[in-house]
Amino acid sequence: MLKNINKNIKILYVEDDEIARENGIEYLENFFETIYEASDAIIALQLYEKYKPDIIITDIQMPKLNGLEFVKRIRQKDKKTQIIVITAFCDKEYLLKAIELQLVKYLVKPVKEKEFEEALFLCVNSLKDDVSNIVQIDNEIYFDTFNKNLVINNEIVKLRTKEILFLELLIKNKNRYVTYEEIENYVWADSVMTKDALKTLVKNIKTKIPKDLILNLTNSGYKINV
Repeated sequence: MLKNINKNIKILYVEDDEIARENGIEYLENFFETIYEASDAIIALQLYEKYKPDIIITDIQMPKLNGLEFVKRIRQKDKKTQIIVITAFCDKEYLLKAIELQLVKYLVKPVKEKEFEEALFLCVNSLKDDVSNIVQIDNEIYFDTFNKNLVINNEIVKLRTKEILFLELLIKNKNRYVTYEEIENYVWADSVMTKDALKTLVKNIKTKIPKDLILNLTNSGYKINV
């Protein structure tokens, strides 16, 4: 997690509620040296143009211009800036919009400190490694590794906990076959994985995504065909 002050990373925090903004900035000062603040998206756009922040944290519900429209304007010319969207609503439409706008970490109020820190940590790592949390698996199929959402043809597909963990593990290791032992350790954690349980898990996932996307190598393991 975040431990040291990140001197080279610039933050833009956008929140119309003054108290929430002050609290957010006070927390961010534990990890970042350069923080810009805006009370609405119009001011935020001006600050973005002037300072080119590395990470933007924005509320959705704001006067003048909402947070998603603000992000959309940035995304028209900038795909790299890391963005954390915060909202009071866990709405499917917002989730889909967040994925469409890419590189977006999506948090629902009240935001827990651990979730916020995890989102910031992933943003910092994404900047270093130049990667996105939105992974395109196939045409019209995306997996959001941060928000744990599978989207097929603009619909969020409901996954069980083990299905999420299994997909996540395969995507993290997309260039190789993941061994049965690795799957047991990651997906089943402290419990025992049986062959039947694994087969059932894979069978269930294959009812939700095209069957040929998950490959099996006998006596070795599984791989996702990204």
